[in-house]
Amino acid sequence: MGVSGRGVGILGGAFDPPHVGHVALAEEAVRHFRLDRLLVRVVADPGHKEVGTAPQIRLLLAELAFAALDEAEVALDPFSRTVDSLEQLGFEDPVFLIGADEFADFLDWKEPDRVLELARLGVATRPGTERAVVEAVLAGVSRPDRVELFAIEPLDVSSSGIRARIAAGDPVEGLVPWSVAAELDRLGLYRDE
Repeated sequence: MGVSGRGVGILGGAFDPPHVGHVALAEEAVRHFRLDRLLVRVVADPGHKEVGTAPQIRLLLAELAFAALDEAEVALDPFSRTVDSLEQLGFEDPVFLIGADEFADFLDWKEPDRVLELARLGVATRPGTERAVVEAVLAGVSRPDRVELFAIEPLDVSSSGIRARIAAGDPVEGLVPWSVAAELDRLGLYRDE
């Protein structure tokens, strides 16, 4: 029997860099699921994507990005796969938060059925999200009752887009929290991409 996960949310990601969309998702999830704690897990070595920024720098950026959210606890996640991270955390019935775009690939994750045993999924949807894609994934999971959709405001922002803007010398104000923008500038990150 694990530690009670009621009121615990988990938001994992590369956060390269964290942006206002990540923060908006976290804030809405805290409200929607009435979370007492939100574990923001910066994945040190994501199994699904190349990340060029050191984990400790991404951890610092995430700490800055989520600083204003009282429920947030930011930590490095040594596991590349969600199922392994959830096994290690050992919470009983937490909510694992993902965007609908990530949910589209859920059936390709390592042990998706086990993920749904270890946690409920909170899937953030935006107006215009491909409903058919979400429905197709729901039809393929073992426990659709363990998946709950919640709506978030559409924000046209992505980490890759922010990196491209910085590389091109374009401003990123309004796309990342101001503290993150200041740190990106101070560190000179993404300028040579």
